[in-house]
Amino acid sequence: MRQATWLVAFMWCAYFLNYSDRQAVFAMFPALKADLSLTDRQLGLTGSIFLWVYAVGCPIAGQIADRFSKRHLVVLSLVIWSIVTVATGFANSAFMLLALRAAMGLSESLYMPAAISLTANAHAPTQRSRAVAVLTTAQIVGTVAGGWFGGWMAQQGHWREAFMVLGALGVLYAAPYFLFLRGVSEDAQSGATRTGNRLAVVELAKVPTFLLLCVVFPSFVFGLWLIYGWLPNFLHEKFQLNLSDAAFNATAFLQGATLVGLLSGGMLADWLFHRTQAARFWLLTASLLLCAPCLHAIGSSDTLIATRIASASFGLFSGLFMGNIFPAAFEIVPTSARASAVGILNLFGGAISGFAPLFGGMWKKTFGLDRLLTVTGFVYLVAALVITVGLKFCFRRDYARVH
Repeated sequence: MRQATWLVAFMWCAYFLNYSDRQAVFAMFPALKADLSLTDRQLGLTGSIFLWVYAVGCPIAGQIADRFSKRHLVVLSLVIWSIVTVATGFANSAFMLLALRAAMGLSESLYMPAAISLTANAHAPTQRSRAVAVLTTAQIVGTVAGGWFGGWMAQQGHWREAFMVLGALGVLYAAPYFLFLRGVSEDAQSGATRTGNRLAVVELAKVPTFLLLCVVFPSFVFGLWLIYGWLPNFLHEKFQLNLSDAAFNATAFLQGATLVGLLSGGMLADWLFHRTQAARFWLLTASLLLCAPCLHAIGSSDTLIATRIASASFGLFSGLFMGNIFPAAFEIVPTSARASAVGILNLFGGAISGFAPLFGGMWKKTFGLDRLLTVTGFVYLVAALVITVGLKFCFRRDYARVH
């Protein structure tokens, strides 16, 4: 138990750096636009290209993690994405910046499937949501820290140095990270079945409930990345905030509430699991239903205070989803296919959500970001219906198959 706790702590620090490095760029949009002569479409592509490459890399990384050492894979990923982050500080053109964002997407894709699977394997089913939720809080803190630091450094005229500092921290952390992981077991604390030597993707394709999650997850992540990618710029233009204040307002209230939602959602899921095996799926449904009106409010609120409240509400309810999507998938997939399950979910999530920052850049002056957020809210409602259908017709059979 003590080693499992330390595992979450070490994984948390790496995941924090993961999100700090990837998110800092969004708070720098005005500075990048001025220094590198980028268009709004190119700014949107910094998020889209990252997500598309990340999406393609994740299922491959998941298959590798299910067959080889997850411990080595997470450290290798940390080192490579940190070096890419340092290199981003030397970008001198739109092409070079976008190429480095693609490289970051590939290097970071190696991390997520192995990290989530390694963490889940170290905890029993009744503790799994809490463990994954605690790990996922690093995503929240990293987004806030990376966004604020990137915006503040850009405001001072030092956006290049921001990337260099963030990347250097990752390279330095790799040594203690590797030394700790050498003593960590990769075996799962679960009685679920294994796939043996079969290709994991073939086994996952036979699980209807998992296939439905592959539809629902990208719907959720599209809204998440629409906010992550364009909310700082949206607040900067709508309320005339400077870059640092815009980055703070776009992240602090949203991510602070998400932190609460993650931890409470993890504890609630583990408590409800004693009462119904579908607890995590019901929390996913509730999250989508509650997030939908919040998306509309974020785009349509007339005051900064109202926008903060809407952002915080979205963060609180989205935390229920973020902390339970992977533990929910682990209820219905074989143990040895867990990393692949994370990878495939991220494939669908990244492939679709990659259009969010691109559409935000292309349509913010025509269709409008506020309308795009409202439409996304309607998609959330449809996604909630999809999960409900899956629970009624597929879940029990899929759960019984692996347990």
